[in-house]
Amino acid sequence: MQLLPLLRSLAARPVTERLPRPPGVRGGARFPGSVQLRHVDAGSCNGCELEIASAFGPVYDAARFGARLVASPRHADGVLVTGVVTRNMAIPLEKTLDAVPRPRVVVACGDCALGGGPFAAGYGVADSAGALAAPDVAIPGCPPGPVAITQALRTLTGR
Repeated sequence: MQLLPLLRSLAARPVTERLPRPPGVRGGARFPGSVQLRHVDAGSCNGCELEIASAFGPVYDAARFGARLVASPRHADGVLVTGVVTRNMAIPLEKTLDAVPRPRVVVACGDCALGGGPFAAGYGVADSAGALAAPDVAIPGCPPGPVAITQALRTLTGR
């Protein structure tokens, strides 16, 4: 009879494996379970934004690890900064950082946000995000891939 194997499979343990712990998580995560981030493009070439969109898309799905992008800094646990900080974006970035409640986290995504990248000597560049707001999590790469972005966000949630 076909019904008996079906009932056994319903009672059996799932075949899937548990995900390994994210790299760099020892003891506990800074925001266990979930983290809400406000994304600020401080003057990038949009390469990092494409990869962030991929990281939060259906293939890599960073949301399943507890990371979400929110529309307001008042609803966020931290800021995800991409690009060099241009002179026009220095004050809005500072205001966004001030609006995020403490304890907050700053995630610098991409080489431009970490040290200026190829645009460091530009006439419209104020500084890098790493110099203006010390990043708690650094994601190197130009642009960093969705896997690297997802792994970095997993270090915050511990999932």
